[in-house]
Amino acid sequence: MTSLDKPTEDTQTDDARAVTEAALFEAFGGVRGMVETVLPGLLFVTIFTINKDLHLSAIAALAVSLLLVVVRLVMRDTVKHAFSGVFGVAFGVVFAMMTGNAKNFYLPGMLYTLGLGLAYVITTLAGVPLMGLILGPVFKENLSWRTRNPGRKKAYSKASYAWGGILLAKCAILFPLYWWADTAQLGWVLVALKIPPFLLAVWLTWVFLAKAPAPIDVFAEMEAEEKAEEERKAVQAAERGDTEAAAGRHRREA
Repeated sequence: MTSLDKPTEDTQTDDARAVTEAALFEAFGGVRGMVETVLPGLLFVTIFTINKDLHLSAIAALAVSLLLVVVRLVMRDTVKHAFSGVFGVAFGVVFAMMTGNAKNFYLPGMLYTLGLGLAYVITTLAGVPLMGLILGPVFKENLSWRTRNPGRKKAYSKASYAWGGILLAKCAILFPLYWWADTAQLGWVLVALKIPPFLLAVWLTWVFLAKAPAPIDVFAEMEAEEKAEEERKAVQAAERGDTEAAAGRHRREA
């Protein structure tokens, strides 16, 4: 390796890491997405801890979720993370209101976490890691990593196992508390477990992908193929034109 090669490789590595960071930021919503995930549950448990009013706590949590969506709409920003929060809170409110048990506000989210953790593990065992399905379109590689880029498939598998293990470990803490702890205790533990496990999973994903081969941009490949096909047709049309012109000259000479 020459002295000129190393800066180039370092630059390429830095670019790959920057792309990975941007993709993860987009896929998981960044700081704002985390705030939108935590705020409704935090508001619910805070109000319930103070006055034990299930209805007021539930309405406040749902109202702030809707407000977050409105803010994104006004700012013309993507609403997928805010909408997912609204649906989660809405299901929690319905469960809690129907049963009259405030702890059931958290049950849909806990079941979702359990299902998602199992999905990460099962899809990876099946050879189609969920993290690859989530991030493939973000990196513009779609499913090319499955057959054409084994290094990235391995990285996606590691990341999916990490997410699955972290989410299942979280469930192993929360579900016993659902049965043994009161609503306030469960709520505060759940709020405390929102951000740190998420950040750990995202960081591990970044570590695995930063060391993986670069993604194959299938969209760029398709554009290149379309351009090559257009050029081929143009050449064929020009050749046909030359042939027809030559035939015309022969007829005139004859």
